[in-house]
Amino acid sequence: MPTDSTPSEPGIRLDRPKPADLTELHAIYRDARVWTHLPTWRHADTKTTETMLRSWIAAWARDGLGPWIVRSPEGAMLGQCGCDMKIGTYWNLGYRFAPEAQGNGYATAVSRAAMSRARELRGDLPVVAYLLEHNAASQRVAEKLGMRHQHRGPDPAVADPSAIRLVYADRQLTDDQLAAALTH
Repeated sequence: MPTDSTPSEPGIRLDRPKPADLTELHAIYRDARVWTHLPTWRHADTKTTETMLRSWIAAWARDGLGPWIVRSPEGAMLGQCGCDMKIGTYWNLGYRFAPEAQGNGYATAVSRAAMSRARELRGDLPVVAYLLEHNAASQRVAEKLGMRHQHRGPDPAVADPSAIRLVYADRQLTDDQLAAALTH
């Protein structure tokens, strides 16, 4: 399984995040094309991206897993993808890719590797994907990974009252696990 920089999928490299990734990562997270499904979460400043990056680094130190930085074989940052543990209750599966990298199967391939690693570390915890209903591409990824639809409802964390949140998981969630996922 990937640790620091182990090629685990053809044509990509998975690296643990590090502070030096900030500039490239922020370029992805500030790009409006990356946030078409949730424009209000676009990163307007590097501080927001830095806080997120630090949380990923901490997840790796604390849990042995967090989001990977996904790079081309030449080292260009394509995006990020992976699982990080949420309040000891579930693994959150998430990803974000540069527009040029979208649609190439990276989310599915790296998510599969992340889910495998999460199960090795804490197989007692479910893997959860938390997405918006109008994000059909993310729904397809969750379904390709064998995840099952667990919840559909309004998302109070999103400013748009018409936003519908979907929760997918690799197994049936308990009421407590679903409640934790909904407070994501």
